[in-house]
Amino acid sequence: MDRILIGVDVGGTSVKTGMFSREGRLIAKTEIPTDRENNCKNVIRDIAQNIHAMAEKYDISEENVIGTGIGVPGPVLKDGYVEVCVNLGWRDKYPAKELAGFFPGMRVELGNDANVAAFGEAWQGGAKGYANVVLLTLGTGVGGGVILDNHILNGRHGLAGELGHIHIRDEEKEFCNCGGQGCLEQVSSATGIVREAKRMLLKNSAPSAMRDFGDRLTAKDVCDCGKAGDRTADETMETVCRYLGLAISYATMTVDPDVFVIGGGVSAAGEYLIGKIMKYYDRYTTISKNHAKIVTAKLGNDAGIYGAARMVLE
Repeated sequence: MDRILIGVDVGGTSVKTGMFSREGRLIAKTEIPTDRENNCKNVIRDIAQNIHAMAEKYDISEENVIGTGIGVPGPVLKDGYVEVCVNLGWRDKYPAKELAGFFPGMRVELGNDANVAAFGEAWQGGAKGYANVVLLTLGTGVGGGVILDNHILNGRHGLAGELGHIHIRDEEKEFCNCGGQGCLEQVSSATGIVREAKRMLLKNSAPSAMRDFGDRLTAKDVCDCGKAGDRTADETMETVCRYLGLAISYATMTVDPDVFVIGGGVSAAGEYLIGKIMKYYDRYTTISKNHAKIVTAKLGNDAGIYGAARMVLE
């Protein structure tokens, strides 16, 4: 049998595992709940048991596994050290070494989940065929990942790609989850979009379909209303995309990628979102007429397992 790769995406709610061919074909995937007892102490053990079970189910000898890659929600140093994963309660941990203990001789690689997702999109997703990629995921927060010359950029302290915490708004008085003020995440995440919309609704009494949603308003509602011609919703998205365009301009001047990939739930707004981002990106990036493309992600929630598996081929 052909040798395979395993990719694992560890989240605060669930752990996804995928088995892949060397060429990037998804053979099988599973999802198990994240055991949150004792600061997720048993998660690595659960991953090992799940890999054993998948191998048995699909009649795959563990000797045929080239290796396993893991994406985790926190900064990862070059030696695989994780100082903290806030959403898991992990501190001072070496997850790859721990998993390798269950599979003597198997190669195990570790990366930050957003960087790993960027690797997945570069391998088999929206940025397939490009060597230099920046991913922005617009979900509850704003995640980021950077791929340069087909390699994940982690940085000296594991902070490379934390684009959601670029400071872009001086007048912001509320605090971000990171402890800062005026982060991109506070404006352009799904949470931030709803907050911006509610601020806009409070500033004026103009009629808006968004008012009908009350406290149930979501980022999707804001985008849908904007697409339908709602002026207040569209103005909200202009603000959101102005800051996204500014942040992408900063990234361009730093790493100059081939392509930016926009993922996360907000990316479902498609060309409505991309067009607005591009307008401001062009405005703030005047040094050259040669700009990176901006595309939407294609792998959805599977980007992490694809990228984790791809790490093993490094």
